[in-house]
Amino acid sequence: MAVLNKIRQRSIFLIVIIALALFSFVLADLIRNGGAISQRAENTIATINGKDIDRTEFAKKVETASRSFGAGGSSIQAMNYVWNQEVRQAVFEEQFEELGIKVGEDQVNQLLEESLANNPTFQNEAGVFDKAKMQEYVANIKATSPQAYQQWLEYEENMSKSAKEEIYLNLIKAGVGSTLKEGELAYKMENDNVNIKYVQLPFSSIQDTEVTVTDEEIKSYIDKHAEQYKSDASRNIRYVLFKEEPSIEDEKEVTSKVAALLDDKVEFVDATKTNDSVKGFRNTENAEEFVNQNSSLKFDDRFKFKNDLPTTVADTLYNLGIGEVFGPYKDGEYIKISRVIAQKQMPDSAKASHILIAWEGLRTAGDIKRTKEEAKSLADSIVNVIKSDKSKFSSIAAEFSADSSNKDKGGDLGYFVPGAMVPAFNDYVFDNEVEDIGIVETQFGYHIIRIEDQKNEQKAIKIATVAQKIEPSERTINTIFTETTKFQMTAKDKDFEEVSKENNLAVRPVNKIKELDENIPGIGSQRAIVQWAFNEETEVGAIKRFDIAEGYAVVQLTGKSAKGTMAVSDASPTVKPILIKEKKVEMLKNKISGNTLEEIAANTGQTVKTASALNMKTPTISGAGTEPKVVGAAFAMETGNVSEPIFGNNGVYVVEVTKNTPASGLETYLSYAAQASKTQAGLVNSKVFEALKEAAEIEDKRAKFY
Repeated sequence: MAVLNKIRQRSIFLIVIIALALFSFVLADLIRNGGAISQRAENTIATINGKDIDRTEFAKKVETASRSFGAGGSSIQAMNYVWNQEVRQAVFEEQFEELGIKVGEDQVNQLLEESLANNPTFQNEAGVFDKAKMQEYVANIKATSPQAYQQWLEYEENMSKSAKEEIYLNLIKAGVGSTLKEGELAYKMENDNVNIKYVQLPFSSIQDTEVTVTDEEIKSYIDKHAEQYKSDASRNIRYVLFKEEPSIEDEKEVTSKVAALLDDKVEFVDATKTNDSVKGFRNTENAEEFVNQNSSLKFDDRFKFKNDLPTTVADTLYNLGIGEVFGPYKDGEYIKISRVIAQKQMPDSAKASHILIAWEGLRTAGDIKRTKEEAKSLADSIVNVIKSDKSKFSSIAAEFSADSSNKDKGGDLGYFVPGAMVPAFNDYVFDNEVEDIGIVETQFGYHIIRIEDQKNEQKAIKIATVAQKIEPSERTINTIFTETTKFQMTAKDKDFEEVSKENNLAVRPVNKIKELDENIPGIGSQRAIVQWAFNEETEVGAIKRFDIAEGYAVVQLTGKSAKGTMAVSDASPTVKPILIKEKKVEMLKNKISGNTLEEIAANTGQTVKTASALNMKTPTISGAGTEPKVVGAAFAMETGNVSEPIFGNNGVYVVEVTKNTPASGLETYLSYAAQASKTQAGLVNSKVFEALKEAAEIEDKRAKFY
């Protein structure tokens, strides 16, 4: 009992001890796993106006976008596409919530009806959109295909978002209209005119080399215009390439292998334990089979003219007799041997017309329900009609042909060269005579062909060619790898540039790489190099080897630039010309002396020029170029007065207005106000998004994951 009393007396103390122990256990687990906050951060790819974008969901969308982009797109392109969609949705959704913009079910259904109106799946027998068919379709995919149903829900959601966005943008457009006073101003800018005399002191009269701009002046200009000269974080690299290219020995080896195919040889047949004679390329009776068994390139069953043959050996091949062989010879990346197997006279181009008769099941059939047998019967009937009266070809083509690209032109295909059409069609046109009419079957249907013309008949040859690609051997690949590794190790201890020179390697610098770039000039898409360059652990001077399609790239990080104001060296190409121009203004102003244009022109070695009917909408001065400041200043002057020097786009000007002609005016400026409103409204869609995006607080972590 005494023990129990002691426990009761200290129960609060024990509870506190146990609670602290449990808290320590949970805290240790959180620390071990990075903490709940850390885990959430790892699963967040970006935060836009306080809204986290989940990394997993983002990745799914990128994968979907990649599939829609196809083979031509990259993962970074797909990621950027999804990113823009996410940013757009986030900044607009915030506006929708703040303004209470909502879209009802009826409005979404109306939008669906408009969007799907021309889709046959949702049309009735009369070709009109049927809401019941849409509902039936949705119920069917909901029951049979969860994936298709999910895509439908996303489609509806996108419709809803688009409707909200349209409402929001229309509200803004309603507030950007122009008043009649603004319409009047637009009218005056277009129709008020001034005539001037002027003297131009062009900037080109002073060479840029005569003007000195210091780095301190550039820095001062950047500081004054800091908003215009912000830069993202960037990296500079340089690299050398080690291409896995075949050596001269590799080429000789391939040449020997190809040459060995020319002559007959004796081979031991393991099955019969006897020697068997195998015919070589010179003597084989089936050249096509021989090529397909021994060549990297399959047999080309076409007749070729001289200009279709490899340029370096065209004369030799074209003049071979049937059965004669030439080679081995090099053609691009291949070592080849060729044998002429046939020759004939044929035109180098032909013109034909056709009527395509399709049947149900072909992709050319459309709504046609006829069978193949019925199509053949129809084609035969048409041929009989045309042979009796050739003038009916065009009208029958317009009525019956399934080829919509030329049916209204009488089936005219124009001129084409051998090989341009599918084989059966091609053979008929080039093997028969002008005016011949016949039927050919292809994967598109039955073609009723009329040969209209044939040009430039000449000799053509059919060649069987065995080709073996010249590729680097394993020995060469190992040598290149060894050279790459040796260079990499040496460059870490010595100067990268010097080691490259010693090995006769070209160093290629690449500057201003951004964190989400993927293309490296000279080696294409190399996201791994960009990620390495931006890795916090990669220090300036670090060197790494990367596998690329052509072999290896050994890369050195040469510079890091943090996000912020541009450095003088980076901004100099744009800032220096500005400062040079400003200094030239002062230099030119100091040359000006005199009270009249004639005096100023004489003292500066220039001439007095004239310009008539200038307006502020298109402020172009004849003989000087586009000069809005100069024209604007002229409109503010009294007739006969001489201006102070004016800093223009192309020089320094002194102007005298000779005539000021105000426009006569209109009873109403409604049309000008309406046009100005339309112009402003047209800018809303793009400008609003850019403004919302610029004002948003965006924490972008994409570079950590892509």
